[in-house]
Amino acid sequence: MRVSLDPTSTSGYFVQVVVATRHGRCLLPPTPLPRTCARFARRVLLAPLKRSKPTSVGEALDAYLARSGFGRRLQQAQIIPDWPHLVGPQIAAVTRPDSVAPDGTLFVHVTTSAWMTELQLMTPEIMARINAGRGAARIRSIRWLLSR
Repeated sequence: MRVSLDPTSTSGYFVQVVVATRHGRCLLPPTPLPRTCARFARRVLLAPLKRSKPTSVGEALDAYLARSGFGRRLQQAQIIPDWPHLVGPQIAAVTRPDSVAPDGTLFVHVTTSAWMTELQLMTPEIMARINAGRGAARIRSIRWLLSR
C-alpha cells in the first residue's frame, strides 16, 4: 500500500491511496483529511521536510519514526503478522502471537500444555528464525502462555 499526501490543493490536504492486490493495483479516490489530521500532517510529519517538493506520507512517516524511536518497536511488532511464515504451518496452527513488550519479549499463546513443553524446547531454534535479518529490532525472549 502506498499513501501520498497532497498539500497543493487549495481546500486542504488530500490522501491518495494505492493498494497493491494479488490481481493488480487499486487506486482509491482522493479523500479529504479532517482538519485535525491535516494539522498533524503539517506540524509533525511534514515540518522537518523541505516544502519545495511534494513528499509522500511514507517518507514523512519514515522521518517521524526515525526521530521518535518507534521504528524499532514497529519492526518488532511486524513479527506478529509474519508469525505463520516464520515458524511454519504446524506451529502456527497451535500458537497465536499476542504482543511484543518494549524489552523485546514476545508473548505467544499455545493451545495445549504438551505443545507448550515442546515449544519451550524449540525456543532457541524459533528465536534464530525470528531474528534472522532483523538487526536492532530483535526479539530477546519468548514467553509461552497456555490458552484457556
